[in-house]
Amino acid sequence: MRFGVLGPVEVLHGNVALDLGPRQRRLLLVRLLLEDGRPVSQHTLCRDLWPTDRPAGAASSVRAHISRLRAVLDPVRQGRSTTLVSGPAGYTLKVPAEARDTTVFEASVSKAREALRGRQLPTARQEIDAALGLWRGEALAEAAEHAFAIRERTRLDGALQDAKELQTSILVQQGETEPAIAVAEGLVLKAPLRETSWALLMRALYAAGRPVEALRRYERFRDMLASELGLDPSPQLRDLHTAVLRHDTAVLGTAAAQPGASLAAVPDFTAACAHPGPGTPFVGRRGESAQLAALLSAAAAGRPWWAVVNGEQGSGKTRLVEELSARAAAAGFTVARTRAGQALSGNRGISRTCPTVQLLDALRQDGKDSAEDEVAQKDPLGTVVHELTQAPTLVVVDDLDQAPQGFHRLLRRLAQVLREAPVVFLCTLRNPDAPVSSMLLADLALLDATWLTLEPLTAEDVAELLAARGEDASAQEAAALHRRAEGHPFTLAELLALPPDRRTGPEAQVPAAVRNILHARLLELPDQARTMLTYAAADGEWLDVSLLAAAQDLPPDELLPLIDAAVTSRVLVWDADPGTTATGRYRLPELPRDVVLTTQTPSSRQLRHATLARELATRPDTDPARLARHLRAAGPMAPAVTPARSDRSALGQG
Repeated sequence: MRFGVLGPVEVLHGNVALDLGPRQRRLLLVRLLLEDGRPVSQHTLCRDLWPTDRPAGAASSVRAHISRLRAVLDPVRQGRSTTLVSGPAGYTLKVPAEARDTTVFEASVSKAREALRGRQLPTARQEIDAALGLWRGEALAEAAEHAFAIRERTRLDGALQDAKELQTSILVQQGETEPAIAVAEGLVLKAPLRETSWALLMRALYAAGRPVEALRRYERFRDMLASELGLDPSPQLRDLHTAVLRHDTAVLGTAAAQPGASLAAVPDFTAACAHPGPGTPFVGRRGESAQLAALLSAAAAGRPWWAVVNGEQGSGKTRLVEELSARAAAAGFTVARTRAGQALSGNRGISRTCPTVQLLDALRQDGKDSAEDEVAQKDPLGTVVHELTQAPTLVVVDDLDQAPQGFHRLLRRLAQVLREAPVVFLCTLRNPDAPVSSMLLADLALLDATWLTLEPLTAEDVAELLAARGEDASAQEAAALHRRAEGHPFTLAELLALPPDRRTGPEAQVPAAVRNILHARLLELPDQARTMLTYAAADGEWLDVSLLAAAQDLPPDELLPLIDAAVTSRVLVWDADPGTTATGRYRLPELPRDVVLTTQTPSSRQLRHATLARELATRPDTDPARLARHLRAAGPMAPAVTPARSDRSALGQG
């Protein structure tokens, strides 16, 4: 027999999964497996299985579960069981180490690491794929909320992260950069402050001929590290950043990129960068581009202008800014960029104490530390104004709502004193209601600043994009792609990276980066909201609030806060009726629905369909086809129901 805990607990006899019984019995098996052959007392089992609200018959229940587990694990025993043994110290589960999937996983990872050291890439790939193939979901899934499993879950999660980092290194060295990027993107979402994962992502992007994206990932990690911990990236990661900037083969070298190796020892990516892939055509922002280009022309006459671009993450703000920056640079403008109040130039680390120095660094771009400028120290604001009046300038302030209060104060002062200067200030933000930005935005409104809100792309924009890419797609195909992406530029770009037959339709896939983002959003939700989404995903696109409430045995007014949480996390959307925002319906878009469905086991989905079918059968106005669909999807879990409205012919045809 083989015992698995890298997912829901399972026991295989040959290739047949044994029936382990109800959840509490499976939890008991997990508790015994964690002790690795050591006895567990009955008192400890009762305490761990029922940490709160322990029933009066807990001890009897444990004995009954033990008896039934013995019958499953040792069905042909003669006399006492040799697998699940009872003694004075408690119950002991005797399982050979090689019969545990955790042992097999760790052995395969070790073999993969040794093969990589020996430059045996096919063997390393085979071993790491075998190791990761053992994972069927979250480790110790039944015990996710139990204290006794926390230490082992943490250890196994760390081992999984290590294994995926190793997988990324192997994929990069085999030249499979896109799969490597997908794995690395998942790693940084899972552990956003783990530097090794970010280094591997930078390497994979560089190997794929995408050095600009590698540099952006560095900036994102640097900003996150500074804002959350007040730290700089390590010298090794800064060296990697500099190497990517310079395409420095002497630093990049050809050393193996392995977890635990020097972060500066990166593979030779220059060959991959010699032929970068085509970029995504820029569509759907003609009006916004024209307004911003007009500001450049007006600023060249000597008057400062301000613009604010608002949009959620991935809505295309960065692409719009890059297009404008390229146009400004071609027209002779100096282009200075900051992100969240940090200059995107130099490599001296984080300095959050002086916003003026950050802006001067961005304006000068000479590699010198403006903090050492004596003139700037004596008159910081005057020095910034002087720099802005020297030549036509575009100042890009990315992620304004994440910049510190001091940077906002500096921009407010510039808005007040700067009256004659050939400069355009372009600010981007995700949350226009952020308190830190409210005073500055109020000042800019008085200055008649241009305000642009980036809306989703239209189906016509998607059709134009496909045509610009040379794809012969019908209007129906463009509309289906638009609907699946919800018009979101980032999601659309990720879908377009898939083969055409995997973007929409029955064979459609969820891009790895999009899946990881949606998983992260789901993890932010309370457990009840995630449960509600599993029922909603089973039912279809539009939320039937009363049905979902009945399925979870909740009053509708208790369900609505869960729906609101999912809307806030951008998993659900509210589709208002035409001409009003007061009425409408909640909707679960395609991609979130696909992700929610794939997080469930087939039996879990069947249980959801069975519950929904049972509730629908009590409604007199239930669509027979809808009920029939749920009954079919419930499979062996389908309840024996009699529809409230007798329409058996329609039900049979469903």
